[in-house]
Amino acid sequence: MKVTHSLVLVALAIMDMDRDGDGRVWGYALSQRSGVRSGVLYPQLDRMMGEGWLDDHWEERAEGQKRPPRRYYTLTDRGRRELGAVVARAEKQSRFQSMKVRFA
Repeated sequence: MKVTHSLVLVALAIMDMDRDGDGRVWGYALSQRSGVRSGVLYPQLDRMMGEGWLDDHWEERAEGQKRPPRRYYTLTDRGRRELGAVVARAEKQSRFQSMKVRFA
């Protein structure tokens, strides 16, 4: 997969949300955390699932719930390794230096 700014931003956000929460991330929260708009985010997530980096499932609808069910994404073990490697490579590349603060 081509390493782009959006991939690195999404990888950082997924890894942060995975570490900080229960391992489930969903599109809107991921878009907010990464700063990547949905038109770029969802194709990126589809590619990550195709690579075997993410699994997905739909939330069960609770009675009285007014919002649509969320599609949750969870990192696979392979995804943790591969996205970790993407972030590690990006930290060393000059074209990603403007994102340096986000790597900390």
